[in-house]
Formats: sequence, structure tokens, C-alpha cells
Amino acid sequence: MSDLGWNPLHGAPSYPPERYAVLADRIGSILSSGNDILLVQAEAMVALEAAAVSLARPGLTALNIVTSPYGGWFGQWLRRGGAAVKDIIAEPGRPTEIEAIAEALDAGPSIDVLALVHAESASGILNPLPEILALARARGIVTVVDAVASIGGHRLDVDDLGIDIAVIGAQKALGGPAGVSALSISRRAWGLILSDGAPRDSILSLADLKTWVDSGRRGLPGTPAPLEFFALETALDRIEAEGLENVVARHALAASATRAGLAALGVGVWVPAAKASNLVTAVPMPKALAPDALIAAAGRLGVELTEGVGTAPARLVRLNHTGPRAAFQAVLSNVVAYGAALRQAGYPTDVAAAAEAICEAYCR
Repeated sequence: MSDLGWNPLHGAPSYPPERYAVLADRIGSILSSGNDILLVQAEAMVALEAAAVSLARPGLTALNIVTSPYGGWFGQWLRRGGAAVKDIIAEPGRPTEIEAIAEALDAGPSIDVLALVHAESASGILNPLPEILALARARGIVTVVDAVASIGGHRLDVDDLGIDIAVIGAQKALGGPAGVSALSISRRAWGLILSDGAPRDSILSLADLKTWVDSGRRGLPGTPAPLEFFALETALDRIEAEGLENVVARHALAASATRAGLAALGVGVWVPAAKASNLVTAVPMPKALAPDALIAAAGRLGVELTEGVGTAPARLVRLNHTGPRAAFQAVLSNVVAYGAALRQAGYPTDVAAAAEAICEAYCR
């Protein structure tokens, strides 16, 4: 018999077109957004690039906040479209400082678009989103927020904060598939996107996707990816059953328990809790210890630790407590494996005290 005959995905049913609009409304509810919600049949990097491509044009000025490679790529996409871009580049592995942004805005020239990442899973930092958005809103600047990692891990009220374009994916704190992403787009952002001849006939054209909204949201352009949409529905079912506020609280508890365990180990974290995300906790490595050696030692215990992304010259290891990992067992395993790996390398750690601190955090 052929392999095709044994494939359980062969003949998967199509995703019903009438459910696209329902799915968009469910995402809008999670974002607390009454703006247009667009579904992108691709990972969130495509949605982010689509936002940049649809905004960028000669004469547009942008302030781009860079706290990871993602922010750097967004600036490149804007420049490729002819926009004049000023980057505010934070210290590697650190959040941006609000004073630097205020100074750049006051220095001129006038800014049309401000872009930033909310929370970074690459380094575990949290940018001061409300304060940044308040500065932009006071100046009438269109804002673009990469909330791919933060949605579900942190509270995000799009309408209350006045976010013009929010880009999300489901694969991080929402615990869903990576193959579908979404954007929330305000009327003001549409005014900028659609002025001066928006790009058309492209997978990166938000103007093309707007035809779905304008036609009454009857179906998406292109060939649907049913398995990804069914998976997203299932993820949203879980989020709605748990309650979004409870999901955010679960991530906050996982973050605080992780940091309590690390403190009991005798290990410092890279950024203070007020500037850290609920997604991952980054810890600096001892100078004499290579990150890959510690990661390998933890791996032998069955625990996956990872190196910081785009944080050089800082040498950081990340403890992941995102999505389904925002739970007691994963937090305990992360910290105990990290402490055991340090001890194996000759650094004294109190693993028992760390485990006790985590238990206390979860038993309060």
C-alpha cells in the first residue's frame, strides 16, 4: 500500500470560510481591540514584514526601537521601502530607556511611525510599552507593536493603549500553532497605509487583505491552510476556557517563581523584575564557563536551556517559562537543572533551597 494511504492528514477537511470572521473576532477579544483584525496564513515574521512593507515609502519617517534582531529587521524592511528610519538601539539584552525615546522625539524631525517589540523572548526583557505609547500618542504618531511573544504572557489592551498596529502569533504564550498570525489595524493606520499608493498584488500587502474586511469577511484570499486554522481554534478554546487573565497570571507566577528559585541558588538575573518579561528569565554566565557547556549539562538531565539571541557580548542563558512551560513542573525542572549544571562545573549552588523557594512561590 502507498504511503499516501497511511497518511492521517490526507483528505483533511477544508476550514469553513464563515469561521474566519469568528476567529478574527476571538482574536480581537484577546487583544481588547475593536479595530480590523486581519488573519495571515503564515508565521508572524510574515505579518511583521507585511506591516513594514505596507507602511514604507519615500517621505515616511520612522523611529524604530531595537532591542533584538526582530527590531533590526523591521527597520531594514522600512528602509527597503524608501522610509527614513532612525534606530534607537538598546544595550544588548537590555530594554530600551524611555528617556532615550523622548529625547529622539524631541530632537526631530517629525515622526510618522514608531515601532517596537513589547516583550522579548530572545532576551527576557520587557519594554516600557505604556510610557512609549503615551509619548507617541501625544504627537499623533502611528504605532506598530510586535506583540508576538507578549500576547498571553502580559496584559495587552490595544484600544486602551492606543496601539495602531499590533502583530501577534499564537506559538508563544498562547501555546498555539506557528503557521497563522494576525494583525489589529486602526482606522488611523489604514489612513497611512492606503495613502500614496499602497503596495498591491503581494502576500505582503495589507491593502489586499483589507479587501476581505471590505467584502464582509466572507473568505480569505489564497489557498486556506486548514490544519493551522483548526489548531488555532483549539488554542483559543484552551485560552478562553482558562481565562486570559488567568493565563497572564500563570506566566507572571512562573516568572516570579523562577527568579525566587534562582535567588535561592545564589544566582543573579540579568535584568530586574520590573524590566523583565514573564516569558523567559535570562541569567548571565560565569566568565570561565561557556554557555554551550552548561546547556549541554542541563540537556543530559532532560531539560532544554537556551542561549540568549542577539545579546552579545553579554553571555546569557535563558530559562523558558512560556505557554505550557508556565507551570510548576517546568519551572522547577529549569532551575534545578541550571543549578545542577553549575554545580557540576564547580560552582556552589543550593539546589534544595531553590526547589523549596519555588514550592513556596506556588503554594502561597
